[in-house]
Amino acid sequence: MTAYHIVIPARYASSRFPGKPLKQINGKTMLEHVYRVAKKSSASSIVIATDDARIVEAAEKFCDQVLMTSDQHQSGTDRLAEVCQMNGWAEDEIVVNLQGDEPLTPPELLHQVAENIHLNKQASIATLSTPLTAVEEINDPNIVKVVADINGYALYFSRASIPFQRDAGENMNTSHYQRHLGIYAYRAGFLNDYSQMPQCELESIEKLEQLRAMYHGYKIHIQEAVKLPGPGIDTPEDLDKIHTLLASLN
Repeated sequence: MTAYHIVIPARYASSRFPGKPLKQINGKTMLEHVYRVAKKSSASSIVIATDDARIVEAAEKFCDQVLMTSDQHQSGTDRLAEVCQMNGWAEDEIVVNLQGDEPLTPPELLHQVAENIHLNKQASIATLSTPLTAVEEINDPNIVKVVADINGYALYFSRASIPFQRDAGENMNTSHYQRHLGIYAYRAGFLNDYSQMPQCELESIEKLEQLRAMYHGYKIHIQEAVKLPGPGIDTPEDLDKIHTLLASLN
């Protein structure tokens, strides 16, 4: 079985939803719900990484490995790189990033993305996608699309509708579209390199940090997810919906 670590980056500051990881959902913090998802996986270790003492205090009640990291990181990927360095993980160790606002992530996806990078040796990153068939979602810039080559390696990620159908008119064929899911597996050595890479213009334009890796020549392998994930939480309104969903699952 593929060995891997799970890191859950959790920030307190958020322009749209401050204190999000500590919001209560049916008697537990959002962060604890996410941690319980990780516990259902086959990960060899689970680390919560934050930059806020309030999250450390809350997380230490249920997680054995809670790390205080820098508050200067521009992304969760940079925070993962610091965790790798703090733990002294070898370059070939696999690190899965589980977002702290995804309490409805199926544990099967965590194993899938780790196995994906393990089997595809050329990849520095592995991630997942799901089919996208609704035209309004294909054209929605808040939904990230991805196209891959014949071997499953990403060609490009975009907020635009890729591939663009020049001759579609009103009869768009929606069978070619894939929605990117924000679940990643990395090799620890890549994360150490990533923290030293300058941003590229494509990343700045699209606001997609994975384009930094591709711009610098690193390969990202894509697989279609074996199970559909539940919705993430970006706003207080999303939290209200999750209350109902988790109550029904429990």
